Amino acid sequence: MKILVCISHVPDTTSKINFSDGDTKFDTNGVQFVINPNDEFGLTRAMWFKEKQGASVTVVNVGGPETEPTLRKALAIGADEAIRVNAEATDGFFVARQLAKIVKDGGYDLVIAGRESIDYNGGMVPGMLAALTGANFVNTCIGLEIENNEATATREIDGGKETVKCALPLIIGGQKGLVEESDLRIPNMRGIMMARQKKLTVLEPEEAQSQTTAVKFEKPAPKGEVKLVSPDNLDELISLLHNEAKVI
Repeated sequence: MKILVCISHVPDTTSKINFSDGDTKFDTNGVQFVINPNDEFGLTRAMWFKEKQGASVTVVNVGGPETEPTLRKALAIGADEAIRVNAEATDGFFVARQLAKIVKDGGYDLVIAGRESIDYNGGMVPGMLAALTGANFVNTCIGLEIENNEATATREIDGGKETVKCALPLIIGGQKGLVEESDLRIPNMRGIMMARQKKLTVLEPEEAQSQTTAVKFEKPAPKGEVKLVSPDNLDELISLLHNEAKVI
């Protein structure tokens, strides 16, 4: 079984976010980048298939040279090879078009993508990729088993879970639950050294027109001041809730 895992290069959630050029561009200065968490769950599940069923695992990213350390980390975790499409990930459709070419050329049986990346939270790429390739698609996937040429996938739905069966090739939008956080892997020294020797292929992008453009970024409004009320002063608390907060 050939598995392709889509890897997004995203800012660490602890990073301080700023914008430049009149709030039209994301300022990457001083920002630490990591593997998108939803993609990391998918990569870990792919490693399970590699170890239990002998699958081959390739990781792919659409981005510039600055994304290669993230791909190298995925290789250190255990992926067999990596592909980088040498283009800025301008929008979901552009990324999906690049990935679709790789999926078709590579003949992958299973494509694991995160349901969304934590930078733009568009949640568009897995579904678009399935539409462009004609593969079966399961989103918000929290469980996956494969036997022969059939996949059994469990996905999160409103108020519960749904289990479906379908044939390969399959594309999933994975999330937490596909594996548990305790199953995530930290590269060890041996994995890091081996990653340096693994193949990382750089491809030029397919011609594709972006469908959306970021016009402006804006940070959330700062939180208002907090008033502290003594637990002994119940009347004042009720007055503030009624007259200022207007919640009672």
